[in-house]
Amino acid sequence: MEQPHTDARPRNVFEQEHFPAVPDGARYKWYRLIFHHDERDERNFDLWLIMAILASVAVVILDSVPSIKAQWHGVLYLAEWFFTLLFTAEYALRLWVVRKPLRYARSFFGIIDLLAILPTFLSLLFPASASLTVIRALRLLRVFRVLKLVEYSSEAGVLIDALLRSRRKIFVFIATLLTIVVIFGALMYVVEGPEHGFTSIPTGMYWAVVTVATVGFGDIAPSTAFGRFITSILIVIGYSIIAVPTGIYTAELARTMQPKRRHARCPECGLLDHESDAWHCRKCGRTLPCE
Repeated sequence: MEQPHTDARPRNVFEQEHFPAVPDGARYKWYRLIFHHDERDERNFDLWLIMAILASVAVVILDSVPSIKAQWHGVLYLAEWFFTLLFTAEYALRLWVVRKPLRYARSFFGIIDLLAILPTFLSLLFPASASLTVIRALRLLRVFRVLKLVEYSSEAGVLIDALLRSRRKIFVFIATLLTIVVIFGALMYVVEGPEHGFTSIPTGMYWAVVTVATVGFGDIAPSTAFGRFITSILIVIGYSIIAVPTGIYTAELARTMQPKRRHARCPECGLLDHESDAWHCRKCGRTLPCE
């Protein structure tokens, strides 16, 4: 007699946090179908889910086009509710097959799954919120698991680590930039005044942000000679500092990607920097002291 499948050991990071509710039976089969990606039917479920997500996002985007909405709004509205009910059933199924539903609901993917269906229900009370349904595009992050791209998460960790290590420098840069924006915004409010569009200091600050970013919308522009002189200075400042955050981040990223070094002073020649696995000085060959 064939024994039921009872292998409930965690097979990936997700299963280490969200175990199946039961080790066998129909409930466990649904768990494997939803959360595993090894067998053909499991991969097909993920691919159909991705196609449904893309189709639902396309429906929301098309419904925002006036010419299409005027002719096909009824069909698109029904399609949107079809996808919402489909994703609602899928979300309920995910909660049903895991051992701790509340823990899954609080996880990253659990929150994304919930946000994917909430806007449509909220649109019954707030019609404008229906457009927020495009947030379900975040569910496409599951494609990393489907296509076996989880290994790339370590590379993303390098980028995030470099960003975190440079956060203080970037904070100082942003604080300096905001100070420049406040000073020049107030200065232009005094120089140009409301008659030239600078009706308040916040308006002047908006102009300063647009100018220092070298965007130049043109909706507010100085009219006096002194105002144009100030604008020229701010544009030069903008070009001077535009590469600062990129340089800070690039330097930290390069430092993160560098191999680790061993800092042990050679007793013979005094050289301090060596390879991480070095036992002898790379300059004179003397045995390095143990740390």
